[in-house]
Amino acid sequence: MKKVMMTILMMVLVFDLAIGQEVKNVIVMIGDGMGVSQVYAGLTANKGSLHLERCQYVGFAKTYSASDYITDSGAGGTAIACGVKTKNGTIGMDTSGNSIPSLLAIASKNGQSTGVVVSCDLTHATPASFIAHQPNRNMTEEIANDYANSDVTVCIGGGRNNFEQRKDGRNITAEMKSKGYQVAYSMDEVAKVKSGKLLGLVAEKHPAAFPERGNMLPDAVSAALDILKNNEKGFFLMVEGSQIDWGGHAKNQEQVINEMLDFDRTIKVAFDFAEKNPNTLVVITADHETGGLSIVGGNLETGEVKASFSTGGHTSVMVPVYSYGTGAKEFAGIYQNTDIKPKILQLYGSKK
Repeated sequence: MKKVMMTILMMVLVFDLAIGQEVKNVIVMIGDGMGVSQVYAGLTANKGSLHLERCQYVGFAKTYSASDYITDSGAGGTAIACGVKTKNGTIGMDTSGNSIPSLLAIASKNGQSTGVVVSCDLTHATPASFIAHQPNRNMTEEIANDYANSDVTVCIGGGRNNFEQRKDGRNITAEMKSKGYQVAYSMDEVAKVKSGKLLGLVAEKHPAAFPERGNMLPDAVSAALDILKNNEKGFFLMVEGSQIDWGGHAKNQEQVINEMLDFDRTIKVAFDFAEKNPNTLVVITADHETGGLSIVGGNLETGEVKASFSTGGHTSVMVPVYSYGTGAKEFAGIYQNTDIKPKILQLYGSKK
């Protein structure tokens, strides 16, 4: 009995020491439109388990914006990235139109590598919130310009047309290539890049829905981590499972589940990296819930899910925040979505 108690005490001590360590690497994962029901629909369809269940702490974030009780992805993404409530449709700016530095920009300023990996157009609202500063999320060409003016290390997603087939005639891809970026137009090309800077434009607009796009998202995260981990100062990576939201808008149960399970496989990549690399924090949340999804029946043995949607839009409910790794306990509780940024900066230590 004494040996058992000693073993338990040692495990607690090691865990407490790990919690007290300074965070070096941060991976923020956003399931666009992902509420608790989307998670449980995926769990049920997967016959009772998800990789997400490896998380160590769970919290909830309030999602309302400065202008609306129900946020959009622009204001929701900006709240997470920049730590301010703003008007719906706004990207990386406060309600007065002031540009606010994002977590990604701050990490870059502090000499860390940075990355954005998404299953949508790179100029879409959520990834744009970490890179751009624009009054309207529909200003996609201007958002592409902001990528060229940023110092982001790795970006992988769709949106080639907004970089190359533009009304102003500019070729943002060529401009970024002249600044040292390696350009990839397919996941096979992405996989060949192991260092330096990478612009991966794997679709003209949005990547296809899952399963048509295959393992694009988890493979893209693996490729990004292979590059970002080379920086001894650490990195910041934002990953979005973008199309969970689209399934909610379409009231399409199968699409929601497919996208949720693809996002869950991507979460495994992040958790496995954090497990092997101390001082890594993984935070998984959503910008909002989409569809007002209710689980009205199901079977964990067969994977059957019976779901009902109350809307084709977003809802106002709080969204879950799952965390894993060094500093994970700081994300338990109920708080504003704007609190995620200062929590991460505090764990980064001297970085402001």
